[in-house]
Amino acid sequence: MKAGRLIFACTLVLAAASGVAGASDATPAKVSGATALALAGVIAPLSSVLSGAEKKAMAMLFAANSDIPYTKPIMVTADRIVCRAGNVDITVRNCEVTFGKKTRTVNGSTANEIFATEALAGIPADGAAGSNFESLTKLSCTIDPNAIRRKDGSGADCTFQPGN
Repeated sequence: MKAGRLIFACTLVLAAASGVAGASDATPAKVSGATALALAGVIAPLSSVLSGAEKKAMAMLFAANSDIPYTKPIMVTADRIVCRAGNVDITVRNCEVTFGKKTRTVNGSTANEIFATEALAGIPADGAAGSNFESLTKLSCTIDPNAIRRKDGSGADCTFQPGN
């Protein structure tokens, strides 16, 4: 087996063994715990759907403060997230996050944070001329402050479809 095929085969085996869905999978991927809280935490501030109280609660939870007065489950959703990082023009970092008909574009450190969190969640990078892309659709995260308060690893679950 050629080295390139061996690396590709190993990548597929590792992805399957870790339960991370690849870009070509037809079924949604799922993450929970710290990774789900991180994914919801980087998207929540951009949401056009969340209330101010929900955004504040998410910010507090993501900043390691589980003792918050907000007790209702928080639904963090996004229809589509596409992030790009330049590998030729290394200053390029941007993400387009779509909520319904509204699209927010972020650059710099915020985009880098989303890009890195997508990678943590198992979203594979896809290369194009001078750029690396990561994308997902149908993000749906449920954050339960009451469960998170128990500090047993529960309370954060997300599903999404890798790729556009």
